[in-house]
Amino acid sequence: MARIGWILSGLFALFMLGASVAPKFLSDIGAETMTALGWPGAPIHLIGALELICTLLFLIPRTGLLGATLSMAIFGGAMVTQMRAGSPLASHTLFSVYLGIVMWAGLWLRDPAIRAVWPVRRG
Repeated sequence: MARIGWILSGLFALFMLGASVAPKFLSDIGAETMTALGWPGAPIHLIGALELICTLLFLIPRTGLLGATLSMAIFGGAMVTQMRAGSPLASHTLFSVYLGIVMWAGLWLRDPAIRAVWPVRRG
């Protein structure tokens, strides 16, 4: 169970680092995307740094819960931005929900303390 949790957590982290954090620092795609979503002049590097910090906190076992909680705040902002821009529901607006599910599933599977707080009950 823990192994599957770490695999999901790793996939989540790779996605965050490769598809969200890196473009904000290494190209103009982040700024172009934010402008297209109605946020011209958005603090792209600050957002990227926050995403990086949250992802790293999530990967550290002692701070995983903090990282997941802070990541959800970022995902909420991303979802509201997509809603405001009139983006498609299933593919864009709810993408933050999909990321959150993978992130929390990974944390739940890898951390017995999280499972103790949020148990899955049968019957």
